[in-house]
Amino acid sequence: VFIPCTALNSDPVNHLYITMQTSFRPDTILPMESEEFWRQLLHGFTAPIKLSEIENPRLQTTSHGTKSIQLSSASQVALQEFAHSHQLHLRTIIHGAWALLLSRYSSENDVVFGELRVGEKTASHGSPDPAIDTFVNILPVRVKLPPDQALLPWLQELQTNWMEMQKHAHIPFTTIQSWSEVSPNILFENLVIFEDAALSATLTPPGQTGRELLAQSQYPLTLFAQVESTIDLEISYHCGQFENEAIQRLLGHLQTLLEGFVVDPQQLLSRLPLITAAERHQLLVEWNQTTAEYSQDKCIHQLFEEQVSRTPEAIALVFEEQHITYQDLNQRANQLAHHLQSLGVGPNVLVGICVERSVEMLVGLLGILKAGGAYVPLDPAFPSDRLAYMLSDSQMTVLVAQQALLSTLPAHQAQIVCLDTDATIIARSSHQNPSSDVAAEHLAYVIYTSGSTGKPKGVQILQGAATNFLSSMQLQPGLNAQDILLAITTISFDIAVLELYLPLLIGAQVILASRAVVADGIRLAQLLETSQATFMQATPATWQLLLAAGWSGQGQSSLKVLCGGEALSPQLAKELAPKVASLWNMYGPTEATVWATVYEVKAADLLITSQRSAISVGRPIANTQTYILDSFLQPVPIGVRGELYIGGVQLAKGYLNRPDLSNEKFITHPFSEQPNARLYRTGDLVRYLPTGDIEYISRIDNQVKIRGYRIELGEIEVVLATHSAIRQNAVVVREDLPGDKRLVAYLVADEQQNITVNDLRNFLSEQLPAYMVPSAFVILAALPLTPNGKIDRRSLPI
Repeated sequence: VFIPCTALNSDPVNHLYITMQTSFRPDTILPMESEEFWRQLLHGFTAPIKLSEIENPRLQTTSHGTKSIQLSSASQVALQEFAHSHQLHLRTIIHGAWALLLSRYSSENDVVFGELRVGEKTASHGSPDPAIDTFVNILPVRVKLPPDQALLPWLQELQTNWMEMQKHAHIPFTTIQSWSEVSPNILFENLVIFEDAALSATLTPPGQTGRELLAQSQYPLTLFAQVESTIDLEISYHCGQFENEAIQRLLGHLQTLLEGFVVDPQQLLSRLPLITAAERHQLLVEWNQTTAEYSQDKCIHQLFEEQVSRTPEAIALVFEEQHITYQDLNQRANQLAHHLQSLGVGPNVLVGICVERSVEMLVGLLGILKAGGAYVPLDPAFPSDRLAYMLSDSQMTVLVAQQALLSTLPAHQAQIVCLDTDATIIARSSHQNPSSDVAAEHLAYVIYTSGSTGKPKGVQILQGAATNFLSSMQLQPGLNAQDILLAITTISFDIAVLELYLPLLIGAQVILASRAVVADGIRLAQLLETSQATFMQATPATWQLLLAAGWSGQGQSSLKVLCGGEALSPQLAKELAPKVASLWNMYGPTEATVWATVYEVKAADLLITSQRSAISVGRPIANTQTYILDSFLQPVPIGVRGELYIGGVQLAKGYLNRPDLSNEKFITHPFSEQPNARLYRTGDLVRYLPTGDIEYISRIDNQVKIRGYRIELGEIEVVLATHSAIRQNAVVVREDLPGDKRLVAYLVADEQQNITVNDLRNFLSEQLPAYMVPSAFVILAALPLTPNGKIDRRSLPI
């Protein structure tokens, strides 16, 4: 089959390609055979590959731009030798690199792109390029990319498939597309034009060079590869969809892939490098330079004791009518600590705490820490079964509680310390600061979070991680001794760590809101105003509750607002920002000690109108690193979505009594030379912005497929949030009847505006494809919330 001949060309593979093209007679293939071929080739492909990760639909222009690169002489020689030694055509290599790039950018292992065949005169009526219809045919090239397949056999198979496709290349493109399962939608949105010197001289019609055809292409993205004395790669792109810098990076990634081909022909597709060396250094090193000093040798309670010595008479805590000074709070916590130590509490001893929001709650928390123990919060509002599991799983030996709550607790073996009925016994203990052997490597607390198995899992946080977190928060978002912080979060939600301890380490004041006030938007708004709070942290759902209650923010121009726990929508940011001094978007899983990244919302963020836009979650905090990786732990390029991994001193010790789960979620750090360094895989889908800030997209498990279409539920929610009549929304996939899987949107609407299902469908249809428009809309008075203030999706009604 491969006939070496150099009479016409020095490359025998090129010569073989020319002879096959000129020897083939299209009329020897029956139309029925071609239809069967194309239907089989495209079977199962239901949606075009999109590069939405690097698109910027806010750009208002219809023009096309071009970017180009030329491979170095060394790279060109290496690629030609690679092709010659393995009997591959350079067209195959270009196709392979382009398919890999599309796969990495879209996270799809099955891609289709168009090939514009220079010199063919077969008509392709109805393609997006009417100016060049008469001169060329466009063919769909489908490429499957098994990540565990070796490069060389994959390229060889790609070339074989391409040759087979040429037997059916006389069929017009519009006919081929009508046979696909994507029809009547377009089959692909990007095109490849390949041209080498031999083809240019032999086949191209006069006046229709590949470069001229490139200039006429109206596809959003077109790659032109020209092989003559050099290998030139040029991309034409729609300036209304792609920014110049994104296309320049894309070309660099294409070059990296091509140069990576020649390194090892047997390397797996998943291991081929994509990003450039400079970009790799930027992503892994430059954007993770977060080293900062903090009190590595001190624990939370020790830092609090230092502050007590500085401001003993300052008010530390206000709860309803009670005002407690730093000295009083410290002495009461000391007495409890001494009592707990007499019961055997010390380093890494777990102590439960089940107390209503009160002065006693903070005394209990500090007392456990001062005794050297680690607290396990048990929220009285939790279901009995959940509390029973936490009591059993933690195997706590001591439980700090209040008498009124004991009857609500399930059976357990822990020794009870009642802060109210045992107050006389506790008061006999010393007022002095207790001593213990607790250090940074010991546990500070264990908080139970929801588990995918339906049972909660205990996250073990070390003292050193907590002190680093609090130290970083002092600097950004920043808190000082003159601040007043309104604390509203249950201690079973880890963000309460910031609310309760950060003010106490710097001499600020904590206003503790009761459970009843927190649940009532009107009362909470009143407390926020009357307390003259300058700092408040809450989930988006709580901020929506305040706005719905009529909170105007008047007189609170000095208020610093933190929003976290769920994605901050641009719509909510627009409502909050004008009412406060500053608005901060916070992100972090419990496994990385509260917040891992921080971002101050800027005026430019409030101008965002695109449905694809979101408020950034910023960059990592002090001594914390973030990495955005694909499923094979390879860094993804700027703008391309991947899973967020977190490293640094913030990481939890692991899950209590769950070594298998700990090993699954806390992995060996692939980019660190430090022994025992780990990364936590968050399960969150994010991407890097060109600024180095991170944009949250959704949970990975919120990515669903319906009727073959891949759908990000978070994307639909962001669009719905831009509707002026919608206050809150949640989109889920329901299968209430077996086999009837569909999208359902749950909404809280503005009572002042009328809204209909048709209005919503029309609104979404203007911004989303039909398969992303929910089939049902349910309007609720309020979305159900978890005790942590997040939307409780499991409680959404049928």
